[in-house]
This record gives sequence, structure tokens and C-alpha cells, in this order.
Amino acid sequence: MSTNVSGIGVLDKAFAIVDALEAGPHSLAELVTVTGVPRATAHRLAVALEAHGMVRRIDDGRFALGSRLHPLAELARPALERLRDATGESVQLYVRQGDARVCVVSLESPHGLRTIVPVGASLPLAVGSAGRVLSGQDPGRRGWIDSVGERERGVASVSAPVGDGHGAVVAAVSVSGPIDRMTRTPGKRYGAAVVSAARAVAAATSRGR
Repeated sequence: MSTNVSGIGVLDKAFAIVDALEAGPHSLAELVTVTGVPRATAHRLAVALEAHGMVRRIDDGRFALGSRLHPLAELARPALERLRDATGESVQLYVRQGDARVCVVSLESPHGLRTIVPVGASLPLAVGSAGRVLSGQDPGRRGWIDSVGERERGVASVSAPVGDGHGAVVAAVSVSGPIDRMTRTPGKRYGAAVVSAARAVAAATSRGR
């Protein structure tokens, strides 16, 4: 694999790592073999890319593409920004990966007291409104599921599924924040807005295919 594309060595080496990971997860030794980048340099760049959400570690310690490179992330961002601005609360987009949900977009509330979920964070499916959406729980006619203090004490959320047009749920849009602002009925407060955003993400995804 060529690591001399732009003439900027460190950038070319970093993207050689990203290109290698597009084929699937790799151990550090495999990255060295595939890219030809020296081991110490490959490790340093992979860790730096991990800090920026471009690369992540999976359970067995191998490197994989990070959530920031998920194809939904940029397509969903405009709708999520509108949702964040309309509610004033933190907004996330989650996708399911195995038995967990992973945050691929995180937009923070402007309030000093806010929910912070880092891009790439892996959270359980069993708790929280987004987890239940991605687990297949039916949101019913209202189109949303809410939770109060399930995953984290003092935090409430409401989430809605993003469909693929064929009945499958590909992601969950979530608004989360302190119970004091979200109230103990966050679905009544923001459910309609979250459902609207989820539909906008689905439409953007459909256009982007």
C-alpha cells in the first residue's frame, strides 16, 4: 500500500491506516504488514486517530474504523443540528453493533448542565430509550420511546427509530438531558420533534444512497 500520496508523510501514513481498516478490523501487527508503516509510527497514528473518532478498538483489541466515519454521520447531521437547536438539549445518533449501541453523532446542548456522550461511546442496549429502540421495542403509534434515569441517574431521554424504508431500524435519534429540564415525561415534551428528526435522517439517507 502506498504511503506517499500527498507528499505530507504523516497524513499519508494516517490515511493508509484508515484505508486498511476499510477492509475490516486489524491488529497492530496486521496494520504494519498491510501498510508498511513502522510499528511505533502505526501505533502512534492509530491511537491519535482513535482520539478523533476515526478509529476505535473492538473487544478483542484490534483496530476498526471509528464511528465518525459511519456513513450515516454526515447525512444525519443537518437534521440533528436542527433538533438540538429546537430543543436546546443534547442530541445523539446511535447505531447497533452486536449487543451494544454506539454513538456516531453527538451534539451537545448549549446549557452548562448537559448530557455528554462521546462519539464512539459503546453503551448497553438493555437500558435507555435509544437502546430499547435498537433492541426492536415497538414505539407504537406515537413513534418514540422515552426513559427516565435508566442508564444514568438524573438523566432523561426520548428516542425514535430511523428506518431503511424496508421495515428495518438502522439507527436511533435521541434527545437527552437533565430530568429537571426534560421532565419525567420527556416523550410528551420532545417526542414529536425527535420523530420528525428521525424521519428527516431516514429521508437524507435514502437520498444519499
